[in-house]
Amino acid sequence: MRSTVFADFNRLYPDRINNKTNGITFRRWLYQSNPKLTSMLVDKLGESVLDHPETELKGLDQFAEDATFQRRFADQRLHNKELLAQIIQERLSVTVDPKALFDVQVKRIHEYKRQLLNLLHTVALYQAIRATPEKPWAPRVKIFAGKAAASYHQAKLIIKLANDIARTVNNDPTVRGLLEVVFLPNYNVSLAERIIPAADLSEQISTAGYEASGTSNMKFGLNGALTIGTMDGANVEMADHVGQEHMFIFGLTADEGGGTQAQWRFQRPRRGRQFAPAQRCAAGDSWRYFLAG
Repeated sequence: MRSTVFADFNRLYPDRINNKTNGITFRRWLYQSNPKLTSMLVDKLGESVLDHPETELKGLDQFAEDATFQRRFADQRLHNKELLAQIIQERLSVTVDPKALFDVQVKRIHEYKRQLLNLLHTVALYQAIRATPEKPWAPRVKIFAGKAAASYHQAKLIIKLANDIARTVNNDPTVRGLLEVVFLPNYNVSLAERIIPAADLSEQISTAGYEASGTSNMKFGLNGALTIGTMDGANVEMADHVGQEHMFIFGLTADEGGGTQAQWRFQRPRRGRQFAPAQRCAAGDSWRYFLAG
């Protein structure tokens, strides 16, 4: 903000712009959303964890290699995934396997949050599985949810694209049992309370330098999901606390991304240039083709 959007303001008032990271309430995003995990924590750490989780949770380190604790953790995760699978079946008539990897990105739909990047990964994974279905693929369920501003046309197209991809993937018998895609509509707090405790992988992949803080990354982390993401927003502080080796960090930093953006210039394609259609979506697609080449 100091060097880009509000650079002039910062020159006038150099001390005015500072950072305050958002927080989350453990009462809702752990105690209410995930009572089984809460019970585990109280059993191991005592009731003081309910009052001072920010310090008491560090006591879990001693149970990291405890087979009984690991089994109880896996059991509560499976229970939450079964609850979410039931919601997906009821609302979308799509059957997903609770034992598959639940790969989740739920947040406001925005270009800088890069749901489109995740969708492109979904398509690449779909094509790879179709090409070599005999390989030992880990079954995966791609779960999307989120709302867009009413007039944000590009975001609405991304939502439509997600549903088009889901329709194509879920109706292809080649990948059945290996890849499912769902976009849960009408995202709200109540739905989030069911999705977050069921997530295995938390997608926090915004363009570095654009996310002020973000909170879903903390909610997923609190419930034990692994994080894949960029060094952006609260991911930076999460990495400081848990160790970057315990997160899957990729991509450019904010400084690197800013430099790349400054060098980038749009060039109109030469007249007559054509793109080859690589994979057609469904009838009435939002974006007609995925382009190859």
